[in-house]
Amino acid sequence: MFKKVSTVFILGFYAVFCSAQQVRPSKSSEIYRELKTLKHLPKVLYLAAHPDDENTGLLSWLINDQNVETGYLSLTRGDGGQNLLGTEQGPALGLIRTHELLEARKLDGAQQFFTRAIDFGFSKNTTDTFKQWDADSITADVVWVIRKFRPDVIICRFPPTAAAGHGQHAASAVVAEKAFKLAGDKNAFPDQLKYVNTWQPKRVLWNTFRFGGVNTTAENQLKVTVGQYDAQLGMGYGELAGLSRSLHKSQGAGTQSVAGIRTEYFSHVIGEPAKTTLFDGVVKTWTSQGNTDIDQSLDTIISAFNFNEPDQSLPALLALRKKVMTLKDGDLKRDKLKSLDQIILSCAGFMGEVVTNQAEAVAGDHYNFRLNLISRAANLVVLDHVKWLGQSESFNRKLSKDSLITIQHDIQIPADAALTEPYWLAKPPTNAATFSVPNDTLVGLPEAESPLNVLLGLKIGSENFQVKLPLSFKKLDPVRGDVVEALRIVPALELKFTQPLYLVKENEDLHLSLNVKVNSNKQFNKGVLNLMYNGERLGGTDVSSINGKDITIDYVIPKTKLASINSSRLQLDANFVADGVTYNKKQILIQYPHLPSLQYFAPATVTVMKGDIQAKVKKVGYIEGAGDFIPEFLRIAGIQVDVLKDEDFYGNIENGSQNKLSQYDAIVLGVRANNTEKKLGRWMPFLWSYAKAGGNLVMQYNTNQDTTVDQLGMYNFSIANKRVTEENAAVKFLNPNHKLLNFPNKITADDFKGWVQERGAYFPAQWDATYEPLFEMHDTDEEPLQGSTLYAKYGKGNFIYTPLAFFRQLPAGNVGAARLFFNFLSAQKN
Repeated sequence: MFKKVSTVFILGFYAVFCSAQQVRPSKSSEIYRELKTLKHLPKVLYLAAHPDDENTGLLSWLINDQNVETGYLSLTRGDGGQNLLGTEQGPALGLIRTHELLEARKLDGAQQFFTRAIDFGFSKNTTDTFKQWDADSITADVVWVIRKFRPDVIICRFPPTAAAGHGQHAASAVVAEKAFKLAGDKNAFPDQLKYVNTWQPKRVLWNTFRFGGVNTTAENQLKVTVGQYDAQLGMGYGELAGLSRSLHKSQGAGTQSVAGIRTEYFSHVIGEPAKTTLFDGVVKTWTSQGNTDIDQSLDTIISAFNFNEPDQSLPALLALRKKVMTLKDGDLKRDKLKSLDQIILSCAGFMGEVVTNQAEAVAGDHYNFRLNLISRAANLVVLDHVKWLGQSESFNRKLSKDSLITIQHDIQIPADAALTEPYWLAKPPTNAATFSVPNDTLVGLPEAESPLNVLLGLKIGSENFQVKLPLSFKKLDPVRGDVVEALRIVPALELKFTQPLYLVKENEDLHLSLNVKVNSNKQFNKGVLNLMYNGERLGGTDVSSINGKDITIDYVIPKTKLASINSSRLQLDANFVADGVTYNKKQILIQYPHLPSLQYFAPATVTVMKGDIQAKVKKVGYIEGAGDFIPEFLRIAGIQVDVLKDEDFYGNIENGSQNKLSQYDAIVLGVRANNTEKKLGRWMPFLWSYAKAGGNLVMQYNTNQDTTVDQLGMYNFSIANKRVTEENAAVKFLNPNHKLLNFPNKITADDFKGWVQERGAYFPAQWDATYEPLFEMHDTDEEPLQGSTLYAKYGKGNFIYTPLAFFRQLPAGNVGAARLFFNFLSAQKN
């Protein structure tokens, strides 16, 4: 580990919000808090497993009340969770949750870190977790973050026991204790010491909790009062925490902003015990470290701070900077200089941005950029020079107070500029549970610093400052106003299949469509579009004169060729060869209102499901739940899918239309529909009547959180947090002759092979005797569960409740899961 050199990282590690596209001044209240934080030396690292595990109330208190620099280390990016916003899963969901965490940190003020661990889904204990995660690798990542961030106190959200409620939660506590012991040992992970020094925190604490019926707090534990009102925020820290946590929108983690104080409890784990405060025995002030003059200077600056005219503090801040520059502790000096320089720029009211009108750019092309600069300080800020991606230009120009300067400049994107994508997704994972990072020193960062920056040389007073401004895209949105985002580097040519997967039967030809998108003003006079399987060229098409427009190429793969491929799930690859260059990337672009535009690239591939997949339904009604892929999958299979609305249940008085549910062969409720569709309570009686009259009602899994209706089925059943997390767990057929297992597809044990991540979650624990369970399954060393699918005849129709993870299996192209799901839809045809 740590064999590759990165000089950028050493500067960029502390620039936590790397996605910020402008340098903007903080508000006066924020500057004041930053000054008080500069006066305090302790640091806290909060550590857990996933986005939203952090105690945002405690983070808000530590930062805003205690003025302690605080970071949250989430071992994973939440890749294995569910998505309430859309259909993104896996890496795409992890990217969304990474940026939701960053948005949350902008509110509460904490820094954000990650390891390379991939969230592979729910695990029940640390044994299961460490079968997936390499404990040494993850421990090394945590040690690296400790050595770089240098916290005095580490606080775990979870214990290493079953009380953690999740194997990955418990594993985070195990890793934290190991890393604490090793961070100060020069013999542990010695390659890291090329870039950092050893660091020994004072202690590790467990922030005990009351979750549901689990209470791990005790009155003999260390107690801290949090949630106090802060007049500069205009709210209490608990209220701020609610706003911060509610930014985890993909998880539906909206949280009340609760006013008033409350008590947090802490149990000692390792290190020197804390008796009265979290920071017992920790060096807290500059004076305690022997730098009384810095302490005195900060006291004077803070007491004299003018909220209306923060630039009045600049002379004293510049004098303080000279003192900090003399510190012998290189780590402390670098750390505090960065904070101090940000304060100075904010007091000067400095804003800078480098923007163009295009969201995407191609390496090697030229684009016109605008450098916008402004200072609100009188005659203090001088623009000395600008370095435009390698080309320097001298200015020696004073920035007049509150006067915007705009400088136009043509910039050529370097020919070797990398595509814009998260560093952890640039290469395939090392294994199913560990991201492959192209440069080990990137570990810990939420995202890498932009490599494309305009560098400003500024002079404020007699001090020199260098400011990085990333190349950005700026537009006026009619709803959101100014939108400034990272300029996204894209390939000159991209490939993408027009649909994410295809279904083909054994005796059918396969018809594929492939879209070719040309970016910028590139022109390709000719090229060859190839379709590949497992390194073998299945076919190719000569293409001429692609001139900046999308084209679609249709392929037909004969059934004889398909028959020679002995697999039910194929991955086909496409590439385009032109001018000696091979293009084989597709863009994944994610856009939600609460996030910046997110982009990464993947090979231009498509999944083909090949086999005997029968469906005897033509028209399905669908009630949307949390975003899932199933409606699109059904349409790909040739089934008409209508997303149901109010008028479909009640009819329309104006045009005299009636309830139209009876026209559907089946009605399907999307995953977690009872948690997301607030009209479901009004709709359920109509759905029951539909089934009773001969309809087929299929309900996918729900949770017990934020439910709309209490009784989901015509006959009672209760949902519990019971699940089978082992995707290869044996499945016992309780009634092999049941119609749902025989029509139109004969279901066998083979149909449960190749499932991904899990069998299912939130199985019913109890149910009315009218229901018939179809399967029995369980994780290793656990009791058998029979709630994975319940069937009941109701009147002339059917009701099926199935928490099996079809929402994961169908996007993954699992043929057996598709066959079983089509059987459920076809129940009324049998």
